Amino acid sequence: MNTFINLVVQGVLLGALYGLFAMGQSLVFGVMRLTNTAHGDFIVLLVFVLFALTNYAHLPLAVSLVLLLVIAFGAGYAVQYTLLNRVSSRDPLPSLIVTFGLSIVIQNVLQQVFSADPRSVATGSFESQSLTLAGGAGGITLGYLPLVTLVVTTALAFAMQWLFGRTPLGRAFRATSDDREIVQLMGVSYRRTYALAMGIAFVLIAVAAALYSMRTAVSPTDGPALLLYAFEAVIIGGMGSFWGTFVGGMALGIAQQVGFYFDPGWGIWLGHVVFLAVLVARPQGLLPKTA
Repeated sequence: MNTFINLVVQGVLLGALYGLFAMGQSLVFGVMRLTNTAHGDFIVLLVFVLFALTNYAHLPLAVSLVLLLVIAFGAGYAVQYTLLNRVSSRDPLPSLIVTFGLSIVIQNVLQQVFSADPRSVATGSFESQSLTLAGGAGGITLGYLPLVTLVVTTALAFAMQWLFGRTPLGRAFRATSDDREIVQLMGVSYRRTYALAMGIAFVLIAVAAALYSMRTAVSPTDGPALLLYAFEAVIIGGMGSFWGTFVGGMALGIAQQVGFYFDPGWGIWLGHVVFLAVLVARPQGLLPKTA
């Protein structure tokens, strides 16, 4: 029984990270209908920005994290306003091509600047500290860093639902997503609204990048794999729903943990199988957006 509970608990903790990966992707698609194939590479890019701040600029980790969020918001706003707004349309192909190009550029620049070696952000011994429940050989071990990730992901899901449902900015996001031409007639610039959405998405990406880089080493070419996890979590949970994305990440994490239990090579594969099963049986996702 403890084994089953441990699989579920570890899957939820892993799924929290996947949900965090996917939250920025869900925001971008929900507001702009943007096919962002560089999402995973943006995560990797911000990992290396944080690495540069802590290892090259020798800034304290707390200061680096705050600075990373500021840099991320500015970068997201600038990328959307100066580049992606030019290809924003109902046709997904232009944005697909441009973000694919950004993905290639980011990977090659990072390899040129940092080499292909994996890097991680040092946190002392925090990433290896854990709490053991139900002691003994069959006890359940909870890592402090995965627990922090779960709390952060839950808090951000609450925050994003509140932002979209209860604030003027959220109403502007929803209105622009529904019909940007009508919104323009009301005096709202969809270009600035899109840029704000991308800036917030980059903040979410920065949080994911920070927690991921504390958990494991990251290489410049990891972006496509992270994009796949984010995409699967969004599809499993339901497009446009932050709680759906949260649940989708959990489902993906639990599926992978079950696969890893039976065979180390089955974890990622079983996650893909669950994604395909949900796509066939319930293409709208587990918790689709209802309004």
